[in-house]
Amino acid sequence: MSQHEFLELPPLMSARGTVRLPGSKSISNRVLLLSALAQGTTVVRDLLHSDDTERMLDALRVLGVSVESLGDNAYRVTGCGGNFPNKNAKLFLGNAGTAFRPLTAALALSGGSYELSGVPRMHERPIGDLVDALGQLGADIKYLGNAGFPPLQISLAKLAGDTAQVRGDVSSQFLTGLLMALPLLNRTVKVEVIGELISKPYIEITLSMMSRFGVQVARDGWNSFSVEAGSRYVSPKEVFVEGDASSASYFLAAGAIGAGPVRVEGVGKTSVQGDVRFAEALEKMGAVITMGDNWMEAGAPQSGKLNAIDLDCNHIPDAAMTLGVAALFADGTTTLRNIASWRVKETDRIAAMVTELRKVGATVEDGADYIRITPPAQIKHAAIDTYDDHRMAMCFSLAAFGAAGVRINDPKCVAKTFPEYFAEFDNVTQSVPVIAIDGPSASGKGTVAQRVATALGMHYLDSGALYRLLGLAAQRRGVALEAEAKLAELAGQVDIRFEGEDIWLDGVKVGDELRTEEAGSAASKIAALPMVRAALLDKQRAFRRAPGLVADGRDMASVVFPDAKLKIFLTASAEARAERRYKQLKAKGNGGSIAALLQDIQARDERDTQRSVAPLQQAQGASLLDTTPLNIEQAVQEVLDRYQALESK
Repeated sequence: MSQHEFLELPPLMSARGTVRLPGSKSISNRVLLLSALAQGTTVVRDLLHSDDTERMLDALRVLGVSVESLGDNAYRVTGCGGNFPNKNAKLFLGNAGTAFRPLTAALALSGGSYELSGVPRMHERPIGDLVDALGQLGADIKYLGNAGFPPLQISLAKLAGDTAQVRGDVSSQFLTGLLMALPLLNRTVKVEVIGELISKPYIEITLSMMSRFGVQVARDGWNSFSVEAGSRYVSPKEVFVEGDASSASYFLAAGAIGAGPVRVEGVGKTSVQGDVRFAEALEKMGAVITMGDNWMEAGAPQSGKLNAIDLDCNHIPDAAMTLGVAALFADGTTTLRNIASWRVKETDRIAAMVTELRKVGATVEDGADYIRITPPAQIKHAAIDTYDDHRMAMCFSLAAFGAAGVRINDPKCVAKTFPEYFAEFDNVTQSVPVIAIDGPSASGKGTVAQRVATALGMHYLDSGALYRLLGLAAQRRGVALEAEAKLAELAGQVDIRFEGEDIWLDGVKVGDELRTEEAGSAASKIAALPMVRAALLDKQRAFRRAPGLVADGRDMASVVFPDAKLKIFLTASAEARAERRYKQLKAKGNGGSIAALLQDIQARDERDTQRSVAPLQQAQGASLLDTTPLNIEQAVQEVLDRYQALESK
């Protein structure tokens, strides 16, 4: 996938609706591996469809495990009782830590020769503590690259030892991998945790899933865990995968920021996943939270604004990232602590969050295991880099609730856990509405658009005036109309405002000089320059602010606001337009003949239709409005009626 792919999220006004969550990644890959290690056949239902689970499914098939798709996210896995049929294999596991770490342990203790590798980032994620612990049980594992990191070569070894020690402060997946593999040894084995165990709720998921497959783990708090000799995985016949609690966090936060309520289905107060406690953190920020056995719902605080919090996030390491973006909408400075594990995830998430939060204007401080976020007075539009990290893309979608929207680079990285995320996000969010009006010269589109904006209390953008204003600014600063690069630079610098019928350029009110033939000619010239159009794109989109925008101009409906709620192509016969222009000129005391004006309009239509950049044409999805038989008031009312009809659907 090209690194240049991006998704432009418009400014969002509100969030409301219901989302059915995809299956939990953590549970999905645990259940798949346990089903493979068990005796008997297991039907796994509601499995997450994602890159991570595909890596696990592929690996199991390569290892000789029978995995049959039943459709509708259900699979039948025929277990091998801990004895993989294929004793010699190479496995590529992408960037799936929930597949790589547990498979490393299971293969090291099951007997065989295996090579495990992944994408470059996977080769930067530490695994040394797990390898060392497996070595204490007699496993033979060698590093094929840098010591302490994948790729790995696992060789057949004589397994021995009844105790292993593993650090708990790097990744809970090390302990998860060890515990899931211990029944393969057929003897009592104890695992001692060195240091504080992070991400404890993920170990609870592991213990719960192991119990579901018939293996009980004895424990001394979070200090040590034991599996008795004779423990064997036995299929429970059928397993339903819970909805993903980490994914729920984005929609719950959207409900809290965007008024709500937003309900997520598939996970609730009976969940085994620790990330359901994200709802508690959101509640501390003032959100209104309600919850059932299999659903959760969030709405905005009664005060209308979230509160800043200072929180130990050890219990919700993945979902805590969502709090980092929610902090942009909080009153005060938010501190998220005990998040050292962010450093060794799909990317260094602390560094990534710091960089991207600063892009949107936040003041951010970070340390080895914390991040502190002070929101800006106004969230800025920014192009968010996602670092091939699904959670960066999903949590920063919430920044679109700022006044300017947000751009998400490489949005397809969400396929790791939630391929349909942005479609679901779109379903429950409501963007700032846009009415885009275009049409030929002298069709009255500017007057109609301005009056529609006034009637609806919306902002107004006259894109034609935008190019005239840039031409005027170029004239005042001595920039040649052929100097494309300099004009593009100037486009990013000028300050333009529309207030009712008044137009301001760099703080100075502009009058009739915009309506001269010279201004129109200059606008036509610079509007044909691609660099200038690109430079004005963000400036035009910045006019999109609550409660809405009415924009008139050539590419408003096709390029600038392709998601406009209503697109109108407003036209009239050339004769009617010539007569209207004649009456306008006469009212201002100017001369001219209708015949000459008609000839000029017909020539302009021909030129505008044939131009290579933004030619005159009815945009896809735009409805035609022929105003030949209508006066201005009737044309305005027709646009208002069409908009109200859409609003009432």
